[in-house]
Amino acid sequence: MRWKNNSSCVVMISVNLDAEFFWLSLSPDCINRPKTMSMGQYGMLRGLPRILDLFDKYNIKATFFTPGKVAEKYPEDIKEIVKRGHEIGFHGYEHENFALMTKDEQKEVFKKGMESIKNILGDYPKGFRAPEGELTKETLELVKENGFTYSSNLSNDDCPYIHKLFNGNLVEIPIHWALFDFPYFAFNYRPAFPKGQGRISNYTQVLNNWKNEYIGYHKEGLCYVLQLDPQTIGTPGRIGILEELFEFILSKDTPWFATGSEIEKYITENNSEK
Repeated sequence: MRWKNNSSCVVMISVNLDAEFFWLSLSPDCINRPKTMSMGQYGMLRGLPRILDLFDKYNIKATFFTPGKVAEKYPEDIKEIVKRGHEIGFHGYEHENFALMTKDEQKEVFKKGMESIKNILGDYPKGFRAPEGELTKETLELVKENGFTYSSNLSNDDCPYIHKLFNGNLVEIPIHWALFDFPYFAFNYRPAFPKGQGRISNYTQVLNNWKNEYIGYHKEGLCYVLQLDPQTIGTPGRIGILEELFEFILSKDTPWFATGSEIEKYITENNSEK
């Protein structure tokens, strides 16, 4: 695919700003488990500032997919993200699983969550990523109906493409589990995550995974979408592997670092499906 400025490939850095609401969506009784809640709180208190400072250092603009409830609880953090030039995307209201909801229930989540973000930023988000990427057949139609211009949920390609929906076109920016920090680093005893009690991955091996994937994406001119969560990538040690990844990417040549909205605009204006 031909990218903006004849770049070799495009890199989209995305952040799923789940805070405590990932854990509450996993088990509502986490509200009474201060230790579990504290992991999400750490992401906002320590992880987010480290991520923002690193993005500033490399002049990278990211897309932060944010539940409405996170925006309500941490409005100053949301404003700071936008102040630094990043995009806010929509990530549900309380990090709900859309696949377990009826169409009417999903409509209510869109309404509540989008209003929460608009109340803080003055405008609605343009991009949608469902928590854990879980959807029903009706979800994408609701995405389009609610004025979104792109989705970043599915895993059926390595490049953006266009959904031909009955109510219009919607750009899809695909994602893949191997390029998501949470499966590698998230861990909790109770409620068990992951179920079966996997272990926290070796940092060097994760970095090598991400580097090897970038080599392939760069070679084929694809769209490399990294997913991050401040509570997992934002520790003093793990932020270092993210910086090493950025150095590695920039050592090849300069790709097009783009937000979700920038990618959507390029695909739409150029009809640039692969």
